[in-house]
Amino acid sequence: MATSPLIWSADGQPRSAIFDDVYFSAEDGLAEARAVFLKGCGLPDAWAGRREFVVGELGFGSGLNILAQLDLWTRTSDPAAHLHIFSIEAYPLTREEAARVLAAWPQLAPLAEALLAVWPGRARGFHRVDLPGLRATLDLAVMEAAPALENWNGKADAWFLDGFSPALNPDMWSPQVLAAVARASAPGARLGTFTVAGAVRRGLSAQGFEVAKVPGHGRKRERLEARLPGHRVAQPGLRVAVIGGGIGGASAMRALKVVGQGAVHFEADTLGAGASGNRAALVTPRWDAGLGPLTSLFAQGHYRATCLYEGLPEAILGRGAVQTAQGPRDAGRFVTLAGSDLFEAGDLKVAGEPPCLNLASALAVEPAVILAAWTECPSQVRVMRLAHGRDGWSLFGEANKFLGVFDRVILATGADQLWPAPETLPVRGQASWTDQVQTDHAVVWGGYGIPTREGLLFGATYDRGDTGVQVRAEDHRRNLASLAVGQPQWAAAIDPETLGGRASIRATTTDYLPLAGPVAGVPDGIHVLGGFGSRGFSLAPLLAEHVVALALDLPSPLPRNLAALVAPQRFADRAARRGG
Repeated sequence: MATSPLIWSADGQPRSAIFDDVYFSAEDGLAEARAVFLKGCGLPDAWAGRREFVVGELGFGSGLNILAQLDLWTRTSDPAAHLHIFSIEAYPLTREEAARVLAAWPQLAPLAEALLAVWPGRARGFHRVDLPGLRATLDLAVMEAAPALENWNGKADAWFLDGFSPALNPDMWSPQVLAAVARASAPGARLGTFTVAGAVRRGLSAQGFEVAKVPGHGRKRERLEARLPGHRVAQPGLRVAVIGGGIGGASAMRALKVVGQGAVHFEADTLGAGASGNRAALVTPRWDAGLGPLTSLFAQGHYRATCLYEGLPEAILGRGAVQTAQGPRDAGRFVTLAGSDLFEAGDLKVAGEPPCLNLASALAVEPAVILAAWTECPSQVRVMRLAHGRDGWSLFGEANKFLGVFDRVILATGADQLWPAPETLPVRGQASWTDQVQTDHAVVWGGYGIPTREGLLFGATYDRGDTGVQVRAEDHRRNLASLAVGQPQWAAAIDPETLGGRASIRATTTDYLPLAGPVAGVPDGIHVLGGFGSRGFSLAPLLAEHVVALALDLPSPLPRNLAALVAPQRFADRAARRGG
């Protein structure tokens, strides 16, 4: 987004360059936020005694409403509670622009610094950021309101309707948007807004809200408060198990911890004993110049993963990746990808002859560091079977040893499946490494070369149906031959007799997309997180948050249209359509 949506008026007030309207009251934007939205939604009383509370907002702007809410939340909520915020902004500000706006309220400076430190990106799509010190999570949808609401799976307890004036921005207040707000509301949801426009009152009433005009703030004589009938039923405490100590299981444990949910973690061997145990892993998207949902899925997964890994600087081995062209059509594909708003501005660049695609945000990471940081001594037990009963899911180990009963079980077991999964295939991959070549960035062609602490990891083989894990000299030769094609100068510097390596079994699926969600065809409570192929470190962090959200009935960071791509149920649905 090259053009800023923000302009400054002569009196120093921020205005929208698109809608020619103010972002907030010129008298005192913070006081307005507290009166219109916090008081209008009955806060803090509405979250008293709650362990989870969900707020939706139309119009993120500078984040001022969110800061006012976080200020109240940290002072009045249960210390063990977690706040989920979903906000929509079609024209996001940069971090620097927001910092200038928020500087007007020095009393919010610590909160502003915390938000600005994790300021969401501006690429089109959903962006999740954590605010762990504030016990809060923010999902920002960078898009128009209607598609954002259609694709959000949450149920809000409170809504801040803070779009620009209905007269200047009618799409934000359309009957379609108000109907979507109602569908995305929990029973008893409260709503606050500055406008008393008749169309808004009628639209909310038509969706079942009880609407009332109340005294306004500042120069505005009136504002609206609204409420849906009913009462949200509190979620009971859940017993959760995570099975698997690779990047899927570690990501699930991290996501559970963020929302304050305890879990028992099982791993048959050591952390990373399976496909997550190489010396280095590459974090890049899968490229699809169609710029459809697949591109969105991999772009969102990539940015979420890199954001979380940046929080573990000791795990980062190298930055940046160069994707070389493999055919005459690649130059055009690269230009299309680099110009897409699904990626952050300037992150993708096309350069060189023949042209290469340079991804600045790509990372090479050390798996062992990430797995250790996101897990806490899993039980070294092999889970052999699961059985469903009246009390939940019972887990059993070797010799039929009873391991416990759980309400939710997340299967992150890679190729070692614990449920019938004909759509999942084992693929053997052997990577090779050497200390005779040094690099600080990755290069990708038909294969890849990425930095390790000692030198270079390259490969990897891809053999379907092969489950052998012994390192093979022949596969080292195959990897070296591929390296000679992609980076001949590296290959020429390597003595083949000195190569080290590792072989493991990846799990992939028949459509090459992961599995993330409830297992189809079994009683509720079993969720799968796997089928990543060679993309585990790029996709597992985001998809783990999605699976945890589904398991705990929390808002997911994954839009519905992208969640459908990875839902395990998709195979049964396709079979049913073919049968019909």
